[in-house]
Amino acid sequence: MSEQGIISIQGVSKHFGSVVAVDDVDLAIHRSEFFSVLGPSGCGKTTLLRMLAGFESPTRGEIVIDGQRMSEIPPHRRPTNMVFQNYAIFPHLTVGRNIAFGLRKSGLSKSDVQGRVEDMLALIKLPGYANRTATELSGGERQRVALARALVMQPKVLLLDEPLGALDKNLREQMQIELRALQRSVGITFVFVTHDQEEALTLSDRIAVMAEGRLLQVDSPTGLYEHPKSRFVAGFIGTTNLFDGRVRGLEGDQATVDAGPLGTLRAHVDADGPEPGTEVVVAIRPEKLMFHVEAPTNGANVVEGRMGPAVYLGDRSHFHVRVAGREQPVAVALQNQETTAVHEVPTDQPVWLSFKDQAVVLLRRG
Repeated sequence: MSEQGIISIQGVSKHFGSVVAVDDVDLAIHRSEFFSVLGPSGCGKTTLLRMLAGFESPTRGEIVIDGQRMSEIPPHRRPTNMVFQNYAIFPHLTVGRNIAFGLRKSGLSKSDVQGRVEDMLALIKLPGYANRTATELSGGERQRVALARALVMQPKVLLLDEPLGALDKNLREQMQIELRALQRSVGITFVFVTHDQEEALTLSDRIAVMAEGRLLQVDSPTGLYEHPKSRFVAGFIGTTNLFDGRVRGLEGDQATVDAGPLGTLRAHVDADGPEPGTEVVVAIRPEKLMFHVEAPTNGANVVEGRMGPAVYLGDRSHFHVRVAGREQPVAVALQNQETTAVHEVPTDQPVWLSFKDQAVVLLRRG
């Protein structure tokens, strides 16, 4: 992936009357990058995508694509194409004519158009489908045709507005793999909008997390999951346990934290970590907790609780541990090769959780 930027979003805001849909967003997207914009419904992610496409104009700010300012460029002249959630395939046209639709005014010869269509059908793994109608296609096949129709125009940027949202779980997971492979094959910059955290983590080189129109954090999937910068990002990306705390002491890269019902914890911190006296949010992922039916004899980060409900999910199990003085139980996730004894532990029996210093993420409150 080239680090050269192809999209520059500079101080962009979008107002609909008194509603601020996008609020002062600055963002650079790399060439040939699979970039996802992730957030809950109403966070402004689709509005941002529509401004890239030219379907909406910024209230203020500037969008630059491949060095060209887009403020005066209409949608059909932008170096972008868009794929929607509902596919938007023309039902009265064959697959081949659907894919070739945008090439009608390209000046290409009939044989060149046919060659481009055949190349696209091979790329989306539907060779020989040119004469089929849209009604003969499954949901996954229709989505592939929609992608081919957008890619055949050879845009510099492909914009995707929750294109897998209408598919069932198994097909969606299959299409995620195919979509990522397709992007790597064509080398085009993909900007993908989704509210599905797992989908974003699976597909993306980098992810921008949005909430209430604002950009909260841009990072790699690993960076977002392992090193969230705010309580919202920590809670929105996957599942996490969040506790209020206060930094009591700092020695080198080790912080001592008072975490209320959890007691005193140790956390690994970076050089710019919170100073003593700082109020923090303590975040610990469920899979980073180790489960014990007897009290561990060593280790600083040990919490005693009582066994709560357990849920068997095949490859893994999720269960909860109630801690005295805390209303919300602590969520724990273990692979089932490690959980043989978990489902034999009676509810309300004393159990212990332990975790490494590196499992603790300290977030500033506010």
